[in-house]
Amino acid sequence: MGSPLPETKRSLAETEVQYIKGIGPRRAEALASVGIKSALDLLYYFPRKYLDRTRILKIRDAQTALLMTDEVTFVGRIQSIYLSTRGPRRMLFATLSDGTASLRCVWFNALSYFANLFKEGELIAFSGKVTSYHDKPSLIHPEYDHLEDESDEELLNTGGIIPVYPMTEQLRIAGIESRRLRRILKQLIESTDRYEYPPDPLPAEVMVTNSLMGLSEALASIHFPIDQKHLTYSLRRFKFEELFYLELLLAIRRNVIKHTPGIKMNPSGDLVENFARNCIPFKFTESQKIVLREIVDDMRSDHPMHRLLQGDVGSGKTVVALVAMLIAVGNGYQAALMAPTEILATQQYATIRDYFDKLGVSSSLLIGGQKKRVRSQIYSDIVEGRTSVVVGTHALIQEELKFDKLGLIVVDEQHRFGVEQRMALQEKGESPHLLVMTATPIPRTLSLTIYGDLDTSTISEMPMGRKRVKTALRGDSDRPKVYKFINDQVLAGRQAFIVYPLVNDTEPSRRQSDAEKLQNVSASRKALKAATQGFVKLRDEVFRGLKVGLIHGQMTDAEKDDVMRAFKGKAIDILVATTVVEVGIDVPNATVMLIEQADRFGLSQLHQLRGRIGRGTHQSYCILMVEDGYLEENKIQSREEAIAHQRLKLFTSTTDGFKIAEYDLMLRGPGEFFGTRQSGIPPLKLANLIKDRDIIIQARRSAFKIAEQDPHLREEGHSAIRNKLLKDYSESFEFLKAS
Repeated sequence: MGSPLPETKRSLAETEVQYIKGIGPRRAEALASVGIKSALDLLYYFPRKYLDRTRILKIRDAQTALLMTDEVTFVGRIQSIYLSTRGPRRMLFATLSDGTASLRCVWFNALSYFANLFKEGELIAFSGKVTSYHDKPSLIHPEYDHLEDESDEELLNTGGIIPVYPMTEQLRIAGIESRRLRRILKQLIESTDRYEYPPDPLPAEVMVTNSLMGLSEALASIHFPIDQKHLTYSLRRFKFEELFYLELLLAIRRNVIKHTPGIKMNPSGDLVENFARNCIPFKFTESQKIVLREIVDDMRSDHPMHRLLQGDVGSGKTVVALVAMLIAVGNGYQAALMAPTEILATQQYATIRDYFDKLGVSSSLLIGGQKKRVRSQIYSDIVEGRTSVVVGTHALIQEELKFDKLGLIVVDEQHRFGVEQRMALQEKGESPHLLVMTATPIPRTLSLTIYGDLDTSTISEMPMGRKRVKTALRGDSDRPKVYKFINDQVLAGRQAFIVYPLVNDTEPSRRQSDAEKLQNVSASRKALKAATQGFVKLRDEVFRGLKVGLIHGQMTDAEKDDVMRAFKGKAIDILVATTVVEVGIDVPNATVMLIEQADRFGLSQLHQLRGRIGRGTHQSYCILMVEDGYLEENKIQSREEAIAHQRLKLFTSTTDGFKIAEYDLMLRGPGEFFGTRQSGIPPLKLANLIKDRDIIIQARRSAFKIAEQDPHLREEGHSAIRNKLLKDYSESFEFLKAS
């Protein structure tokens, strides 16, 4: 008899997850809730972190760990867990024991949640940085992993590097914990005789050039690494892969723009010359001149300008954008400027109208609250070409608005818009030039990814005569001195802002759920009440005799406009405000920015607020008010307070927007930092835009080379890439259409 025929291997991509040993239909349904439908999907369900047994310490060594900067892990059983009240603060304590000693873990927030999460006698792994709390080694708000039984403890002590997987309630209910998932994956990876891996989508030349681990080896190693070196190689492979696809999307889009016929515009003309000579009372900085040359070169080329203009608050971006608008108007085209909020659109329009009226250039403002008759007239003026420049909010992308001859789009505060909104405005013209502006400096890694399809210009210097804003951190006990300082500034002829934190004071995002909107409205009402009460006390008690005004997001546009006009005209000495003044407010005589509860603001928001002052020739001051406890590190009692303290400490030490942005990105991640959830780019699961800069550069180099050689990915070696993009990145192709 002959040898039996070898069993045909089953495709990992086509094998439904329910047929894998240990899963079945019920668990397959739970896995589907996190996007796992096939055996290959399961292999791509990567660990969220790893427990390295070389960093698991005995609790008797906790005192020594106080000197370590890295996080460590302790494994033991919970001896006790209890709530305690000390003064006004409630805390949760848990005592962990491993037979060598006991360790205290402390929580200050979400006490009910954590009290119900842990049980006495439970085997647990707690990870974090060991700190001293009341003179004892402690873990403050540690990360945790429930260890189901003694076999997990044995695995931790003998098994090297242990993967820990993302868990949801639905997975837990179905009986899928990290331990079970490890066992399922282990047998799946070891069944090489039964399953066929898909071909590696990365071309051979990319693999060799970047020294990447092969697909099957990397999938095995990322789940069960032999050692730290193999883990690093496998992580690098998959970080590179997801960054490669992102950069490839950007490269394809940039290639499309490069080959799209554009509107050639002649930059010479009376409008620009008259504007520079007769309208602006200052000279352009060298940095502005360089940026203007780049914009002019774009607008006179054969393809549409697609440029990002970044510059710190007060650096003079708007006046550069005005020159671009005048070039468009001088060539017989219309220009549109889209701003994220009505107050910013109104401010921008006021600036534009003041300049353009002198030049005989017609302009209109289009915002949400206008009466139907007014709006109809504006629509008519735009479509019939009587309006050359239109400034507005999302109202610019309404379907009924038509342009006569749209040649230039300027998007202000770009990160506040989704890619769909920019697309909708671009579609109102025939390949119009696009200039997007931001006053939030963009870290290098973000400019290579989120804005990697744009040419970038940076205004790197401030106008002549600007003085650096002095920034100070003050506690509540300093309040009388701070108020006296503000009073003295006003008596010397200056003006001041006093800003209270307010959640979502700007227009709500269209992507918010109804529940999120209700929650935000509730939070806004509470914060608004605090701002209103503060205003009354400041007006009637603290600054009696001075003119104190109030502005917030729930006022009508007309009311906000009246208040800002009064403040700019010095009819108001001190303006109490919410974050509605974060962008777009230009009052050169205002020299003090007092920010209440500064620990509640993000770094970028603080930077924007500070940018509202220091715009004149007088010395300006930004004062951050916090509870006294934030002033001394030894009084900080939680991880959140420690992070806030570090954030405020950095902010007071620098006015460098790029340094602030890098730190903010590191703290918050790209999604929160810059609205990347609206940017249209695929999400990153493994890559870190701060730590993985070298991988970003390598992935970008390889992706752009392929897009240049084979823009449609038709060559034989690129078919796997094309299939991968079509299968896994179909939503991101909407992003390509924005060109």
